[in-house]
Amino acid sequence: MPHTDALRPARVLVVEPASSGGATLIGVAAEMGLRVVVATADSGDRRLSDAVRAAADSVLTVETNDQAALEAAVLELHRAEPFEAVLPGSDIYVTATARVAAALELPGLPVATVDRVRDKSVMRAAVAEAGLRTPRFAQATTDAELRAAAERVGFPCVLKPVACSGSIHVSRADDLDQLTAAFQRLVTDPEPDMGKLHEHRVLVEEYVQGPEFSADGYVLESGEVTVVALSRTLLGPEPDFVELGHLTPALVDDATLKNVEAYVGDVVRAVGITSGPFHCELRLSADGPVLIEIGARLPGDRIVELLWLVTGVSLPRVAVATALGVGLEAAGAFARPQAESAGIRFFSAAGRSSYRELTGWPELESLPEVTETAVYFAPGETIPGVEDCRSRLGHALFTADSPQGALDRWQALGDLVVPA
Repeated sequence: MPHTDALRPARVLVVEPASSGGATLIGVAAEMGLRVVVATADSGDRRLSDAVRAAADSVLTVETNDQAALEAAVLELHRAEPFEAVLPGSDIYVTATARVAAALELPGLPVATVDRVRDKSVMRAAVAEAGLRTPRFAQATTDAELRAAAERVGFPCVLKPVACSGSIHVSRADDLDQLTAAFQRLVTDPEPDMGKLHEHRVLVEEYVQGPEFSADGYVLESGEVTVVALSRTLLGPEPDFVELGHLTPALVDDATLKNVEAYVGDVVRAVGITSGPFHCELRLSADGPVLIEIGARLPGDRIVELLWLVTGVSLPRVAVATALGVGLEAAGAFARPQAESAGIRFFSAAGRSSYRELTGWPELESLPEVTETAVYFAPGETIPGVEDCRSRLGHALFTADSPQGALDRWQALGDLVVPA
């Protein structure tokens, strides 16, 4: 699509805005004057929020896990009134979105290589082939393959589904019994993720020591890679990897930041992200940055809002602009930053199946530095008995005057709010 500096009215399709980034994308696109059609199953954990439903121009209800049905339904709408862009609303639908874009002959990620940003086994192989540091890994689908993978990788290791999101069923194992137990929890989990039961194909990979970060940015059609910000990711206790917070910007020195930016640029090229936003998760080991995973989509967990507050860059507007071939300035992607630092604190259920009250919540909501709060489970409501993002109770988004101040505030909010 030719590049233009003028933003024009357009009809765009967003496939399953199930993440916070996807939901924000719908609202931002509507603010930009675009007519947004949302393709969604609109049921279970894919049910649209009231805010997304109100911002969308229309909703196409279709089983988005059925590629043939999705493409047929979209093509019918496209023939009646063409779409000018197709965007993913969450990481799980990046592959489906690329295939829909190809069917409509619209710009998108190359279908031939799109699995590099969804299938973690293919992703690992592509990054290793490019000569970049990546954890040792092996794939498994059976108990026998799991044992063989453990022998190859060694302990401690991490078990990780090849295609889940939100750290679902990601677990550290220090011996074969722990690894086998983690695998059994996955294969016997009756709860679907985005309408699908969990695939039994997993990675067994090297446990990388070091703090965790996310590098969020975008790729222009020219191939230029920009890291907008590096954020620190704060995790709950192992063996699980529940994300309990993100702090932007990360408290690292300039040399480390430049090293990470160079590494992320190489990873982006290795997996074939040709245009649009990316979300790269990594750990800083003693030997430098090591890829955890990368997605060709907007980040979730309200990281989009953290970036906007601290850098003034709107990744949703970047996503729309790159999909439509519009200049970033014309799309209003850049504004004045509003805070030196920002963060989000997620609150843990701490193993509870329900709670009566969240002590400290009224005090939290009254704090001037807290800009947004949400509670995911009402008092008495059953909380899933899992140790991943599905059992988080709620969040508070906040600002601070420095990266260290953001870390201190993250800790203080966690001490303030306790489920009882």
